[in-house]
Amino acid sequence: MTDIRLCLMTASNEETAVRLTRVVVEEGLAACGNLIPGIRSIYRWKGEVCDEAEVLVLLKCTATQVDALRERLVALHPYEVPEVLVVTVESGHAAYLAWVRGV
Repeated sequence: MTDIRLCLMTASNEETAVRLTRVVVEEGLAACGNLIPGIRSIYRWKGEVCDEAEVLVLLKCTATQVDALRERLVALHPYEVPEVLVVTVESGHAAYLAWVRGV
């Protein structure tokens, strides 16, 4: 297991995803973010089943950045309850992991 984390976040459109990703990268809360447009989310919200287009963002950070990253994303996000999930990275390319740590 490493100290690197993968944070998954969804946004309603690419403009929002870019804005949120740019802020957290510029503030040093994540090393980078990859935007994956064209996902489709089907979910239950307030008693109704919703079917929406979204953009998935994959953010890379360290374990020490997770709390601040999560708090910042939730504060900036337009959703009432934004998706912010954090996954532990078990292993990876050593040079890439070192880069994430050093940013």
